[in-house]
Amino acid sequence: MIDIVAKARTAIAKAEALGAEAGRIFTEFDPNRILAEAEHLQKRAAAGDEMPLFGMLVSIKDLFDEAGQVTSAGSRLLRDAQAATSDADAVATLKKAGALPFGRTSMSEFAYSGVGLNPHYGTPGNIFDRTRIPGGSSSGAALTIAHGLCDAALGTDTGGSVRIPAAANGLYGYKPSQKTVSRSGVHPLSDVFDSVGPLAGDLDKVVALFEILSGGIWPAAAPERPLRLAVPLNAFVNGVDEAVGRHFESACSALRAAGHELREVDLGFLDQSVTLNRIIIASEAHALYRERLNDLETLGDPRVLKRIRFAETLEPGALDDALAQRAGIVSRFTEAMTDFDALVAPTLAIEPPTIERAEAEFDTVNAMMLRNCSLINLADGCAMTLPMARQGALPGALMLAGPNGADAAILAASRIVDPLIKA
Repeated sequence: MIDIVAKARTAIAKAEALGAEAGRIFTEFDPNRILAEAEHLQKRAAAGDEMPLFGMLVSIKDLFDEAGQVTSAGSRLLRDAQAATSDADAVATLKKAGALPFGRTSMSEFAYSGVGLNPHYGTPGNIFDRTRIPGGSSSGAALTIAHGLCDAALGTDTGGSVRIPAAANGLYGYKPSQKTVSRSGVHPLSDVFDSVGPLAGDLDKVVALFEILSGGIWPAAAPERPLRLAVPLNAFVNGVDEAVGRHFESACSALRAAGHELREVDLGFLDQSVTLNRIIIASEAHALYRERLNDLETLGDPRVLKRIRFAETLEPGALDDALAQRAGIVSRFTEAMTDFDALVAPTLAIEPPTIERAEAEFDTVNAMMLRNCSLINLADGCAMTLPMARQGALPGALMLAGPNGADAAILAASRIVDPLIKA
């Protein structure tokens, strides 16, 4: 039997050895709380409780309620809010399955950035290069895995917030079809786009967590034929930087060499409509925080406040128009994917830049870090990011995506593709 208490003690020692960086990774880290829960789990295991995730340490993004903890969403605005009285559904589900919650992780304020900057806790560095951004918004979540503190992490994905930091740090991350995992007890940003998903250092752990979180969605049987994969035209691949383009071509070559069928599909309608995300999310965020905007002027991240206030520039009816247009986009994407097992695309359009550059050129960098992942959210799809063999300073990342409800097929395709692009 796994000694979860001993494992927790080792992980706590690793976290403490990170020094100041741990303070940039966690918004709350209480060894006593972790060890008390570990001892409870050990007793459950000894009593014979069925716990499929027993032995797994999972960090919790600071958007999820945990009984007795403040859900601050990475913001000073909410730091003094009342503690939660119960666990979010996702947290309760993982705990019931035997996972050990391991600290609350830092994030972009309110989950409203794909870069990972946080002026309140400090910005943690990319695992491959401390000077580079970690990706966001689930930045701390990814780094608990990358630093070997946790087996997996619980994150959210509104425009890429699971996949972006996973891709930036050489990890796996899954954004499921939105309604497959409960969002009860999760601090919202956008009811239209928010989804809950896992990150981990290997594909099997991501799949295992998603199976538990979704209540039983598992990979479909692998097709007894080569995969039929869509390669996008006029979206996802346009304007990518040299390193991203090189990694993507390498992945496509490996897939073709293995006998899989890759066909180009024009998805320009997605790229042409990406501003719909901005309109919808800003409008919903503004509705959430309109009574606290003056407080955010002094307590908030000015970059996030600017994104929220974008809603004030919109014409009346802009949100309704954007939602109607999005419904059409969802239908077109679903139709475009009818004959395919998955879409393959670069997870990121650019390699993660330095923190210094991201701070100086935030609007440009944030837009490019979000771009590819947010197109899947626009289409109401599901997507996995897989790390690729490293070519140069950072590893690449390949995204496999499908329409809403295609989770089992995407998980199955991921298991086929993963070993081909790691070689």
